[in-house]
Amino acid sequence: MDAVLDDLARHWWLYAAIPFIAALIGYVTKRVAIEMMFKPLEFVGVKPFLGWQGVVPKHGGRMAAVATELLTSNLLDVKEVFRRIDPAIITREIEQPLLRAVDEVAREVLEQHHPRLWEVMPTMAQELLIKQVQAATPRLVREFMAELTENLDEVLDFQHMTVQRLTRDKKLLVRLIRETSRPEMAFIARTGIYFGFGLGVVQAIVWAATKEPWVLPIFGGCIGLFTDWLAIKLIFVPREPVRLGRVILQGKFQRRRAEVAHQYGEMIANEILTVPNLLDAALRGPRSDRLYALVERLVAKAVDEQASAARPMVALAVGGQRLQVIKQAAARKALERLPPTIRHAEGYLTEAMDVAKIVERRMLGLTPLEFEGLLRPAFRQDEWKLIAVGGAIGFVVGELQVLLMLH
Repeated sequence: MDAVLDDLARHWWLYAAIPFIAALIGYVTKRVAIEMMFKPLEFVGVKPFLGWQGVVPKHGGRMAAVATELLTSNLLDVKEVFRRIDPAIITREIEQPLLRAVDEVAREVLEQHHPRLWEVMPTMAQELLIKQVQAATPRLVREFMAELTENLDEVLDFQHMTVQRLTRDKKLLVRLIRETSRPEMAFIARTGIYFGFGLGVVQAIVWAATKEPWVLPIFGGCIGLFTDWLAIKLIFVPREPVRLGRVILQGKFQRRRAEVAHQYGEMIANEILTVPNLLDAALRGPRSDRLYALVERLVAKAVDEQASAARPMVALAVGGQRLQVIKQAAARKALERLPPTIRHAEGYLTEAMDVAKIVERRMLGLTPLEFEGLLRPAFRQDEWKLIAVGGAIGFVVGELQVLLMLH
């Protein structure tokens, strides 16, 4: 005992340093584990055994599918979102660009597919025809919105759009998870300091009593393993508040439900379910042919209505087959003009759909287990690897401590 006390007196500064070094081990292993979750975006190293890719980008497809499933099954009904759009208001918002688009489409189609008829028509007759088509356009827009909302599942594959967007843009997927879990990441790093310091005190006492070279690396490895495991657990459990006297215990992520719900809703509204993204998915997605069929049907109906009064003359001058070609061309050009036309109503559409508020409200109504599913998949797949890396780093730093203590 006297020898131990004498050693402590002569090398007190080394023993005093052990808890601080252990705290540093705890912090460094956590920071490394956190960064390994998100970086690098692409695999770095020699496949398949030597190298690393961030857990989130590596399993981007699966995580995107999980996030989309949560979004579509619990947080968002896309039909409900579209029903919030008032066709009268959107028609008013895009009135001028819509009239210009109708004018351009009508002229281009007739000039391209029946130039002789268009050329021999008096200018006044041309303008009258254009005005008639423009006059019918507001009703056409209302019919389009009604049919689009009613048949939305046939026209828009929302799940495909979301998964593709998150899978294609790995930075977005990483940002979606990292931004909503930033306080939890900071919490993991801080716990490494506190638990590491406490274990370091025990480590110093054991070293003083044994002088066993394996003590420091084994303790270092245990610090890395245990603190990584415990920090991840404390993020999620307990799911429900547990009162211990005046202290209330609950997983940090669960406690931040209101903040997370608001932040997640904003990101979904601003990064995923935006007007340009929805348009792109409808126009270029796997069900775009059905959107074209819908537009073609409405355009054909409008053309027939305009030509009904003079159908025999139109049929004689144009021909039934060419009239069908004109309808198809008008539908294609209408879809081409759709994005720049709708852009003028983007502000109204974003405000009317109010995706952020809908997602936030629904998230607040999730059960604790469902809410945990928002972030938990980011950890579960390779959680053991992150913990193992923490243990390995702790072991190496402990071995460096041995060299310091002995030499």
